[in-house]
Amino acid sequence: MKRLEEGESTWPSRKDVVACAEVCGTWREICKDIVPSPEFCGKLTFPVSLKQPGPRDGLIQCFVKRDKSTSTYYLYLCLSPAVLSESGKFLLAAKRNRRTTYTEYIISMDPNNISRSTNGYVGKMRSNFLGTKFVVYDTQPPYNAGSLVSCGRGSRRISSRKVSPKVPTASYPIARVNYELNVLGTRGPRRMNCTMHSIPASALDPEGTVPGQPKKLFLPGSSSCEESFRSANTSSSSRFSVTERSLDFSSCRFSEAKERPLVLRNKEPRWHEQLQCWCLNFRGRVTVASVKNFQVQQQTQAPSSSSAPDHDKVILQFGKVGKDMFTMDYRYPLSAFQAFTICLTSFDSKLACE
Repeated sequence: MKRLEEGESTWPSRKDVVACAEVCGTWREICKDIVPSPEFCGKLTFPVSLKQPGPRDGLIQCFVKRDKSTSTYYLYLCLSPAVLSESGKFLLAAKRNRRTTYTEYIISMDPNNISRSTNGYVGKMRSNFLGTKFVVYDTQPPYNAGSLVSCGRGSRRISSRKVSPKVPTASYPIARVNYELNVLGTRGPRRMNCTMHSIPASALDPEGTVPGQPKKLFLPGSSSCEESFRSANTSSSSRFSVTERSLDFSSCRFSEAKERPLVLRNKEPRWHEQLQCWCLNFRGRVTVASVKNFQVQQQTQAPSSSSAPDHDKVILQFGKVGKDMFTMDYRYPLSAFQAFTICLTSFDSKLACE
């Protein structure tokens, strides 16, 4: 395991994953103790880590490469935190598809075939026509799947995998990202808020946790890739399974969950009189001024109501360092998948928000 965590610049090979997870039940239980989640070790050893929360202490440093010619975005893990180079450990890829009334991002673990029909498909995101409202969909049902309400017509509760094994079972809306409209027309920084319906607000408490996290190791590119991202409770998953047709962007909504969801908001920049621009302290991780740069932290009811220091920490920061290079640093309670989707919302043009 030390060799895998320290020497691997790509996902572990099949023989290494088999050695860790496919021998017997007793051996798998031992490996669970040896291989902690990123929340405790701060490392992305296996692909299942992409949907597990980041570390509580410190940030996981990544970077995003944009290919404008193909409208594709690639997420890499920084192998050397001190140097941002062209090489890194590939994590996720996203492809933007413009439709008549909305824009869709397909997110996959396969950089060469970004499609919902492949085993590498892990989720998607849709925006409205203006690019100001986004809904993030996951192939894994959230812990509070019972609170999800869909009013689309033709809702079916039959798993589509029974019809075709290559089609994902369902898409579950897990988060919303909204950009505030600039009604006065004055130029200024964007204002955004993220409602994470798959993460309770209590997760940032000292004893809080993010429920419903995948724990099964799997082989990259295999048919078990998608299954490992699904809930371990198959009865609960089949009970609340919602098909793609019933989750149309214009018709889906979220009911009030029993526990308040986590709400994140971008940190307001300060105006620098000498530089005549809006500024944020990225601690050297961002070097190019851009309207896309942002930092996200938990939204509190009042500045004095936050007693825990974690509530003031920057949970996610994203910024430009080159023509098509951006840094992305995230921490608990966000996962790499969730952080990546939030950053993708920044690429759309938003004339009504700035």
